[in-house]
Amino acid sequence: MSSFRREFLKGAALAGATALSQARVLGANDRIRIGAIGTGGRCQYLLSLLNSIGGNDIVAVCDVYEPHRAAARQKLAPQAKEYTDFRAVLDDPNIDAVVVGTPDHWHVPVTLAAIQAGKDVYVEKPVTHSISEGDALQKAVDESKRVVQTGTQQRSWPHFIEAKSLIDSGLLGQITFIETHWYQNLLGLQNGPPAIDVSKLDWKQFLGDAPSQPFDATRYSNWRWFWDFGGGSLTDLFTHWVDVAQWFMGSDTPSTAAATGATYAIPRIQCPDTISASYLYPSNFEVVFRCSMIGYLEGGGLTFRGTKGLLRIDRSGYGFWPEQAHYTESLDLSSPARSAKTDGDGTRFHMKNFLDCLRSRQIPNAPVSIGIAAARTSHLGNLAFRENRIVRYPS
Repeated sequence: MSSFRREFLKGAALAGATALSQARVLGANDRIRIGAIGTGGRCQYLLSLLNSIGGNDIVAVCDVYEPHRAAARQKLAPQAKEYTDFRAVLDDPNIDAVVVGTPDHWHVPVTLAAIQAGKDVYVEKPVTHSISEGDALQKAVDESKRVVQTGTQQRSWPHFIEAKSLIDSGLLGQITFIETHWYQNLLGLQNGPPAIDVSKLDWKQFLGDAPSQPFDATRYSNWRWFWDFGGGSLTDLFTHWVDVAQWFMGSDTPSTAAATGATYAIPRIQCPDTISASYLYPSNFEVVFRCSMIGYLEGGGLTFRGTKGLLRIDRSGYGFWPEQAHYTESLDLSSPARSAKTDGDGTRFHMKNFLDCLRSRQIPNAPVSIGIAAARTSHLGNLAFRENRIVRYPS
């Protein structure tokens, strides 16, 4: 563990007093001043949404790679200051909140440091890089009273909220099986990483508490697929869907996890490009996840199977089909009895909720507790995969 991470994990209990002493009280007409930490593609998209929502100013952009922070400033925040070290952003008393788009292994250290500095935080999923980080993060947020929104944006998406109400009404009956899937095409990684100007990259800062290692352009550019920095498809993709399943079912912790998979098609990466995972929950249902990184067909989504019907939902909308009287092997379903289509990208609603909560001091739609729970389930699957065993939680 690095001295930096150790410092903040040990000091988490002090976050409340520090944050309360430095936080600015926002009025309804105040413009919220935001710093961005980790300004790659995802963070730049979040900043574009903040600009479209309004009522805020992006005043700082921070990244260990100069071209990333320069691009963010030029495209999205011309008046912002550029930083390499995120601690300089947190030292600015005029910044109210930060958006954290770093690699996964930096999420908890940066979030802890931010709340200790009196900042509210939007942090991308998975919130944690390991199960063990969750307790210290939860304790620090609870004591600080800071607003922390985590990046599972389905929680703010109207058609997901509507679909949950259908399940709550009992429309599906008893739900015992939830299928989730996500298929993407990463075969382009076979061609090698993009060119990186190492002279403009602080590789040591990027590594943080990861084991010391020489610069590797593939690991830097595709960090999600290497254990030191990310957790592959389970943490990057499944975290979204398992959060929906746990939210809809009112149960946030599986009792067992199992997973099998391999790196079949993309040998450049470390995490499996093909994986199946299964989770049993103490409230009598199972969640499965299937993923392959060799093609886009069918994309991502969830299917809830109940005694009275079936609900399919993804980011484009949902459909409900009542159970039928006779067995069939047809691949086609009739028109759904209930359906809805999406109205815009839920991430925009999610960012708006975050800004609203900065003023109201209300709990956001995806507080740190649910972010920790969703990431924990993903981590359990990775643990089962890496150790080739059924994992029981708590052990």
